[in-house]
Amino acid sequence: MSQIILDPRDSAEFIMSQAIDVEINDAGIKKIAETVCEALRSGKISPQRFTETELHPAEANVKAIEWIFLIDTLNFSFWAEGRGNYWEVSYQGKVYSGYFALCAGVNKAIEEGLNLTDPRVFGSLKEEDILRIFCSETSTSIPMVDQRIANLKEASRVLLEKYEGSFVNCVKACGQSAKKLLSQVVLDFPSYRDEGVFEGTHVSFWKRAQILVADIWACFEGKGLGHFSDIDCLTMFPDYRIPQVLLNFDAIRYTPKLYAILEKDELLESGSRAEMEIRGASINAVELIKKEARKLLAMEAGAPTGTTNTKQIIPLDTVNSILIDHFLWDYRRQNVEEMDKFPYHKVRCIFY
Repeated sequence: MSQIILDPRDSAEFIMSQAIDVEINDAGIKKIAETVCEALRSGKISPQRFTETELHPAEANVKAIEWIFLIDTLNFSFWAEGRGNYWEVSYQGKVYSGYFALCAGVNKAIEEGLNLTDPRVFGSLKEEDILRIFCSETSTSIPMVDQRIANLKEASRVLLEKYEGSFVNCVKACGQSAKKLLSQVVLDFPSYRDEGVFEGTHVSFWKRAQILVADIWACFEGKGLGHFSDIDCLTMFPDYRIPQVLLNFDAIRYTPKLYAILEKDELLESGSRAEMEIRGASINAVELIKKEARKLLAMEAGAPTGTTNTKQIIPLDTVNSILIDHFLWDYRRQNVEEMDKFPYHKVRCIFY
């Protein structure tokens, strides 16, 4: 990692300055920013929503950090090949798909007595173990089993060799700096090294590394081990679902050529120009949404004396890319039929 590499925010700006098939639409950005402000006032956007999610750790402690690290080491590529061919996991009377199926499988294994967050345990898992832990309710198994095993072995080796078997020690070593923790994760764990070359420039997205830091921050509500003085350095987490929401709001636009490719369900290569443009646009769009939302909130807070401001005053630092990402991700899940009108890019890789 000695060569110069742009961080995700600068990477997104560079990519969009050279983009051919994806563009940002300011009117759509403003529309989402207004929606975000309303969600903030209603409490739909809040760090507390992490622990309120039924499959996430209910308590912010060291066990929660080890759980988060395990989950985000495996947090990639859940999309189904063909409509309805979902991998699903049953847990406590409910059936989950995608990311939540991952959480359900881990929680069920732990409840059954497997100390799954111990690197000595997860580093020794074999194919049959993964298929058993994440046993599907359908004929579709969890994708990319071999790659998940490789990620777990790498994570186990690094934790045992460098951090006395605990990711908490990595967090503590970074002195409450999100930027430092992000850089350390990408340096120590190659499977988190989500990067590419765009127009001759080394760019980064670091989706899983960023969401790892963000999950710890959200779990601890920015306190204790989850306090990072520079949390605003993180961007959104560029995946294949958020672009659907951005398309729905007309915040990003694809050329007819790219749109046709996605409608045909053609698989994109990880690191291809089209894929990097979509991911760069997603990051850049959310940064612009954040800027616009903060501007709107500042205008409300600074209403002239003598005028009536009936809207709740929201601190500007409440609005960050993490919470906007959470909101957009939840919005897609709550409006599935509407979102499915828009194609999403499909890539089989370990980065998202």
